[in-house]
Amino acid sequence: MENNLNFDFKDGTLYVSLIGEIDYHSAASTREAIDEKVLELCPKNLVLDLADAPFMDSSGLGLIMGRYQRMQELGGILTVANPSAEHQKIFKAAGLNKLVKEI
Repeated sequence: MENNLNFDFKDGTLYVSLIGEIDYHSAASTREAIDEKVLELCPKNLVLDLADAPFMDSSGLGLIMGRYQRMQELGGILTVANPSAEHQKIFKAAGLNKLVKEI
């Protein structure tokens, strides 16, 4: 299933709403689209909103970890918004909860 992304940029923050499953099939195109916007806009903050992303596998985890590293390289901050209990469980198991700020 292909992800749909909604982008919104205001006050130095790039908001990305991920819509659909984040899995092996969608992660590469999702990553490329987000990276393109990050390079174009150079945000100070990147917010990934998971409210409409019901499923995430290890590819989704990799996507988030990679965006965390990218924002660190650019001197910015990655925040994950609206993670479900299932997302939080995956983040905790991977240790990502210690790196990424959640709102």
